[in-house]
Amino acid sequence: MTSGKVYLVGAGPGDPGLLTLRGAEVLAEADLVLFDGLANPLLLKLTKGICERTARTREGSDRIVPQQEINDRLVSAARQGKKVVRLKGGDPYIFGRGSEEAAALEAAGIPFEVVPGITAATAAGEYAGFSFTHRDVASAVAFVTGHEDPTRESSRLDFDALAAFPGTLVFYMGLGRIRTICDQLIASGKPTTTPAAVICRASLPTQQVVTATLESLPDAVSNAGLRPPSLIVVGECVSLRQAKSWFENRPLFKQTIGITRPAHQCVEIADRISRLAGQPVIMPLIEINPIDDDQLQMLDEAISNLSTYHWLIFTSVNGVTAFFDRLWALGHDVRSLATLKIAAIGSSTAAAIEAYSLRPDVVPESFRAEALAEAMIPLVNGQNVLWARASRGREVLPEMLTAAGAHVQELVVYRNEDVAMFPDETVGMLRSGQLAWIGLSSPSIARQFAKLLQNHEIDAGQLTTKIAAISPVTAETARECGLPVAIVATVFTWDGIIEAIAGSN
Repeated sequence: MTSGKVYLVGAGPGDPGLLTLRGAEVLAEADLVLFDGLANPLLLKLTKGICERTARTREGSDRIVPQQEINDRLVSAARQGKKVVRLKGGDPYIFGRGSEEAAALEAAGIPFEVVPGITAATAAGEYAGFSFTHRDVASAVAFVTGHEDPTRESSRLDFDALAAFPGTLVFYMGLGRIRTICDQLIASGKPTTTPAAVICRASLPTQQVVTATLESLPDAVSNAGLRPPSLIVVGECVSLRQAKSWFENRPLFKQTIGITRPAHQCVEIADRISRLAGQPVIMPLIEINPIDDDQLQMLDEAISNLSTYHWLIFTSVNGVTAFFDRLWALGHDVRSLATLKIAAIGSSTAAAIEAYSLRPDVVPESFRAEALAEAMIPLVNGQNVLWARASRGREVLPEMLTAAGAHVQELVVYRNEDVAMFPDETVGMLRSGQLAWIGLSSPSIARQFAKLLQNHEIDAGQLTTKIAAISPVTAETARECGLPVAIVATVFTWDGIIEAIAGSN
């Protein structure tokens, strides 16, 4: 069998937007992704390959995977002809043991490629508001390990040289030894008043920065309760930091936001939240599934007779996708819609239609069924209307149009189904108050959220998580289910939810 290939990819420091273009390319092509604990799991949405976590340190119930086992797994998978991505936090060769993995692959005759990543120190300084090199205070920067090989008999670090270093010192993986590191620098001649800092979870919405003097830094870090992954920064550059960095001033900084849309529609929203320094939590409450054979037969018949209809209505992006996928599968294209006028419930649905080079004839200003029906009522008397819809939803649209004299055929093009349970991570975040916001984007999602709270014996009235509703209709449904709604979007889209949350902070 032809050997596969291994890509040692730097995932960057945490912010998923800092992955390189080459890293995204190889993830998209991977058969297998072995990712370490510092790689942002949101990056796994870029791959269709099998994903396995390879933790080298204990986190929760994760098993510690020895480095030799990781090396063997890379070799074995490549020998099976697989394209393997080893996704590593930061850069593979900067305190990432990527060179050891490369050596193992080379010894086994496995072709490999190294895809550099933004190392944690570079991002940590810039996201925290430090410039490690600055013409006024530092002309050099040194990256130093704070955690040497425990099997080594003596340290390779020369603290006398480090104390005399004319620039910024950045220690990786040193939080557990911070008092020893600071004491050794002071004992070697570094002034006790030297500005110093610890940056924790750099570039993520949970980023924390503690600044102090070299002498007081260990106590300041202990009082703040900082935990790895962290970097220690020692040098005058720390004194140039302002109260908040550009990153910490972003509108969603430290906000964790639950995205309840179907999984395949979460990625775009997660990206927007991340760009505003929020932490997206993907927790789909409904699934989009294919229709059954009887419904498929009805869809096929309707497509074969499109010329008998005057209007085609879409009330969701999923409906647009399902309809046009089937249109194409049957050997047709948009020319089959030449005699039809098209209506869309809102801007997102309209944009999905426009992706097929079609412009909707009607899009109401208010993105709700009542507004769509009111806009169409003067136009549909005596006309045949085809509504491409979900398997469930509000009936107000066909009721209002039928009352106005239209002949409405409802055509189920996809099944909208509830998920059985919350993910374990979501349950933990809801119980502990770690989830700041939940976005509810439809009445059915609101009802399902309330139902799952009951299933997990979580009292909606005791929730510290705030609820953002996409529209007044969704908010009304949520309140009927006993859910306290904190804000309602003024633009009835997920962008509107994000804007409302950002404006409330």
